[in-house]
Amino acid sequence: MSQPSFNPHGAVDLSTFAQRSAPDGSPAGTRAGGAGGTATLPGVVIDVTEADFQSAVIQTSMTVPVVIDFWADWCGPCKALSPVLERLAEADAGRWVLAKVDVDANPRLGQAFQVQSIPSVFAVIKGQPVPLFQGAYPEQEVRAYLDELLRVAEANGVNGRVQVGDAPAEGPAEEPGPDPRYDEAYDAIERGDLDAAAAAYRSLLDQAPADVEAKAGLGQVELLRRTQDLDPTTVHAQAARSPDDIAAQLQAADLELLGGQVQEAFNRLIEVVRRTNGDERNQAREHLVQLFELVGNEDPHVIKARTALANALF
Repeated sequence: MSQPSFNPHGAVDLSTFAQRSAPDGSPAGTRAGGAGGTATLPGVVIDVTEADFQSAVIQTSMTVPVVIDFWADWCGPCKALSPVLERLAEADAGRWVLAKVDVDANPRLGQAFQVQSIPSVFAVIKGQPVPLFQGAYPEQEVRAYLDELLRVAEANGVNGRVQVGDAPAEGPAEEPGPDPRYDEAYDAIERGDLDAAAAAYRSLLDQAPADVEAKAGLGQVELLRRTQDLDPTTVHAQAARSPDDIAAQLQAADLELLGGQVQEAFNRLIEVVRRTNGDERNQAREHLVQLFELVGNEDPHVIKARTALANALF
């Protein structure tokens, strides 16, 4: 895998969300000590809204990098990526903060970061947005992005730590932790054993066929299994040379989806459906439907693509 790279000076304007502050000039609810200092937060994984974006993200980013996970409840790949990010945030013990943003509940934040598809992952360093990646990647690749982010943050003097504050005596009940039923699958993914992860998810589905979490997890694992040995350059070159090579088109669509290019993946397979017939058409259609389920039936890309698929078929 090539070393990830990104521009540490984003062009996104966050000034709209940088206006709420306490009388002393620091955001209410957060104590930040500046670069190299400490920031006090409820934890290293936090839910962020438009209302507390200034305190939770912008001000904290003066002390440690803040990684933003844009997600939605209906997004299948989000359910595979979010636990990976959460585990890594806990493992790094305050070197960075994971801010989770529900794009449905906070549309202006998604618009500010120009989020086109989810999951989308950004970082903020010293108030400046840093695009990281789109799509659900294996933990090893996510780790590489985070290591590069920490290197960039260090070079910009952002090398503090998060201090986890005491929980309030009274307040909302803590959200339940990860469901232990999925531990076997999560552990298998973490050690890179995708076959074992798939088997664990299938076992859960045998017991509860309507388990949405297990279905999403299995779909994501199957996507990773199909693409783990593929060379993107080779696959896309073959797909471009041979538009009638169904296997190449399916592989290219998988790689596009994995990389967050949701619309491109859907358009590719719809075009295959449009110009083929018989078994090849059915193969492309079934594969496309699998990708629909993986992305989530309520995703705007899926809704649009279903109409285009119907037009291609009839």
